[in-house]
Amino acid sequence: MSKLTLYEHNPNIEVVTGVCPHDCPDTCSWQVAVDRDSRRAVDIWGNADHPITGGRLCGKVDRYLERTYHPERLTTPLRRVGAKGSGQFEPVSWDEAMRTISARLKGIIAEYGAEAVLPYSYAGTMGFLQGEGMAARFFNRMGASRLARTICSEAGFEGYLYTIGATEGTATEDFAHARLILLWGTNTLTSNLHLWPFIQEARKRGARVIAIDPAQTRTARAADEWIPIRPGTDGALALAMMHVIIAENLHDADYVKKYTVGFDQLAGRVAAWTPERAAAITGIHAERIRDLAREYATTRPAAIRINYGLQRHYGGGMAVRTLTCLPALIGAWREQGGGIQLSTSGAFRHFDYSGLRRPDLLNGRTPRTINMNRLGDALSFDPARLAQAHYAPRPVDRKPAPADAGPPVKALIVYNCNPAAVAPDQSAVIDGLRREDLFTVVLEHFQTDTADYADLVLPATTQLEHWDMLRAYGHHFVSLNRPAIPPVGESLPNSEIFRRMAAAIGYNDRYFAEDDETILRDFVESQRHPVFATVTWDVLMAQGFARLNLPQPYLPFAQGNFPTPSGKCEFYSARMADDGYDPIPTYVAPKVDIGYWVLDGQTIPNPQYLIPNTQSLICISPPAHSFLNSSFANVERFQRREETPILQIHPEDAAARGIGAGDPVRVWNDLGEVRLTAQITAGIIPGTVLAPGIWWAKHSPDGRNINQITPQDETDMGASARFYDTRVFVAVAESESTTLEVALPLTAD
Repeated sequence: MSKLTLYEHNPNIEVVTGVCPHDCPDTCSWQVAVDRDSRRAVDIWGNADHPITGGRLCGKVDRYLERTYHPERLTTPLRRVGAKGSGQFEPVSWDEAMRTISARLKGIIAEYGAEAVLPYSYAGTMGFLQGEGMAARFFNRMGASRLARTICSEAGFEGYLYTIGATEGTATEDFAHARLILLWGTNTLTSNLHLWPFIQEARKRGARVIAIDPAQTRTARAADEWIPIRPGTDGALALAMMHVIIAENLHDADYVKKYTVGFDQLAGRVAAWTPERAAAITGIHAERIRDLAREYATTRPAAIRINYGLQRHYGGGMAVRTLTCLPALIGAWREQGGGIQLSTSGAFRHFDYSGLRRPDLLNGRTPRTINMNRLGDALSFDPARLAQAHYAPRPVDRKPAPADAGPPVKALIVYNCNPAAVAPDQSAVIDGLRREDLFTVVLEHFQTDTADYADLVLPATTQLEHWDMLRAYGHHFVSLNRPAIPPVGESLPNSEIFRRMAAAIGYNDRYFAEDDETILRDFVESQRHPVFATVTWDVLMAQGFARLNLPQPYLPFAQGNFPTPSGKCEFYSARMADDGYDPIPTYVAPKVDIGYWVLDGQTIPNPQYLIPNTQSLICISPPAHSFLNSSFANVERFQRREETPILQIHPEDAAARGIGAGDPVRVWNDLGEVRLTAQITAGIIPGTVLAPGIWWAKHSPDGRNINQITPQDETDMGASARFYDTRVFVAVAESESTTLEVALPLTAD
């Protein structure tokens, strides 16, 4: 019996349809059973009517009620009474909290200007309204500094756009028609669960599934083959595959001629990228590269699913740009089930957000933009570091001189994010949050690591308690969320909190008086592009979701029509040349191969042609299966599943360091140190260690997490984060030494 059948005829139960708000491509439609008398939610399940997410929730969201009704849920505004970081607060009223916010922000703006106020947010909710809806109105009206939200996917997006023109590609449901599926840098069973049934359907029809990943993830174990690859070297593999495809005349010459530009330049570039050359970089045998290229080029249809892990290194943008050439080279776009998918978000690119976010409230101002990955620099008093925190995503962009960096950040308003846990260079972030002169307001469900440093903590509602709307980035549906229960305690939606802030400061624009349902209905009804013809308010209210007005099957590039400047897939990109990049696909090595060494506390440059010191290891930190970024990391059920913060290490690397299974280990570099528990496994490529994240620091054995050792440095495109591009040293934790004596690397032959 389905859950809906269990409750739908019960007069004491109301069933409310909503949608998961979290940072996941699947954007699952859900249904909630609510007791009509108590207005308490008693059950939650996946909506079986949704064509993609089809009645199933992930193991985290299936327990969403445990998060909503968690005993540590924030239910009243809190004011700090102890030192920053102590986590000591006292309850205050909403009126008192708003008076404090008004007085402090007005004083800061009067003395330093509105740019001294920095919003900091990301994907705690992906909702249009509770994410960057009312918040955008508030900060636009103020003229506060803007935030470049680059922490996750910008490098890959930029690389994809240079080649294809929009983040569109193979529809999730069409993977069922593929005969070969390359899961390249994606752990589907953890981070994209609802693609897997379509992959399984393809396998029943005879498809092969190959996982290309530095680690033997859950997905790699479930695939037909796992190809281990050194982190950050995916571009080299793609170049060598194209070398074989072109050299052996396996490309689709007709598709290439009609629908691509730059084939001759591409052929000239990949001529030098033999499988032997790529083997030395990737760690994959040359013959396996040849076989993979042949299998990919001759199996029809062939689909590639890439994810954000493979772009979280210095050359991540160019890596994605290079991979996205593969489907056009073999004509995979012609067929249902062929092509590549990074995100489906490009299908929603015609959304007009102006009525929702009100950029007109800026009144012609152009505030500075701060890169969220450099929060530690942004909160520094050093003007040179503040200048480094400015957003400059392309080589042709220039960061300002220190004298022109603008005022110091004097107020930080955090919502939908936990930067003390998730931002790079954790020590620098904490140093900034400790500043007594920094006025920090945090909107939250729980007292997170970041909330511990706040002056005021404001309790926010969860998805069960407010209106919102979401678009997916793993399918083509828009979904509406209706509140199922009243707000828990005194919690308020983000939208209402920003309304109250606006009123307290004196912003009386009519845009702060509109209620949430009206805002969302007006947003839907204001859309004019034909792709939204099927997305109406009536359909959303009745069904909870609506598919974009796209054909089925959706084959966006079967006959070209790429949304690039040329209208074709761009093997050669003139726009890349204009932006300061190599216009032809190439290999940009990760910084772990061309970066720096630390010797007795001194940073020593490592020129590109030096061999990496064999005593250091590459560290990557993908999501733990039971956490979603830092969400759910405080729920006891999921903490028990993950047990403790671990470091996966290959037996060869463990033996060389005298590390045994279960040993506490120190993991460090010039940025900091974290203590983890060793898990020895052959399911990681030698020379690489893996630390699943993101644990809250306060729940970690030494009060720190893996972002102690991740850099603020940026990727080649989009100024994105380099979470998987850092070198570390690892030793048993009992070691007394804090400095590892290492020899300088030898010059290459």
